[in-house]
Amino acid sequence: MQSGEKSLLRFVTTGSVDDGKSTLIGRLLYETKSIYEDQYEAIKKTSKKRGFKEVDLAYLLDGLAAEREQGITIDVAYRYFETEKRKYIITDSPGHVQYTRNMVTGASKADCAVILIDARNGVLTQSKRHGFLISLLQIPHLIVAVNKMDLVDYSQDVFSCIVSDYEEFSQKLDIHDIVYIPVSALKGDNVVSKSKKMSWYEGTTLLHNLENLNITADRNLVDFRFPVQYVVRPNADFRGFAGKLFRARSRLPKRLSYYRPVKQLPLNLSLLMTASLRRLSRRSRWFLP
Repeated sequence: MQSGEKSLLRFVTTGSVDDGKSTLIGRLLYETKSIYEDQYEAIKKTSKKRGFKEVDLAYLLDGLAAEREQGITIDVAYRYFETEKRKYIITDSPGHVQYTRNMVTGASKADCAVILIDARNGVLTQSKRHGFLISLLQIPHLIVAVNKMDLVDYSQDVFSCIVSDYEEFSQKLDIHDIVYIPVSALKGDNVVSKSKKMSWYEGTTLLHNLENLNITADRNLVDFRFPVQYVVRPNADFRGFAGKLFRARSRLPKRLSYYRPVKQLPLNLSLLMTASLRRLSRRSRWFLP
């Protein structure tokens, strides 16, 4: 990285439905001045039309008509913003169980994950499910944002109870960097600016954590990796696999490992893929530059 060039952080927001993921991202975009005035006026008008007392910043992310009508996230949405220290690509993923595969798609390239937990509901099954998926995807950094603290009177006891529950659950995960932050995405507490209503919280804000996250050592720039994105079969005599090579070498390694997504890839296709990879390893000239 050249001197003075900003680093790029990709992070994904996850958690159960209606935990405030889109609102949190909207708050980050708004308070870092990453939206245009006409965008803000548009969502302000929409919020007023729907009878909301405050501007619903989630409308900055929910672009589909069905998402706005139902007040949920269905598709994965990406947003870009930057601060003086760093550039960001945010992935807003859905919280419904039936859209879990969309969440996995959004989180697949993330350096950090932010799991939101509704302070009123505590740790739910979907909160744990997303935690397992984040661990499975080997995302090394996790921020647990206990949201909607304004609805529980900014109670320290509520926050401490949720932290205790998730810490017990996180013992099962392969994630070693977990930070807990009490926030209110709607009011802006501890998102960009430190909240005066939670003087008992001695940690830093969400944005401060994102700005100072060290991700340089997390990236594997040595091992050969070939994620299979598409199966090519123009006729019955040929089956190939298409994807993007990461750190391709002039020769493939002698040993190749593959990972079969549970309930996604049929076993017979997995065995065929293994055999094909072995054939490729014997024909490493195919990968010569």
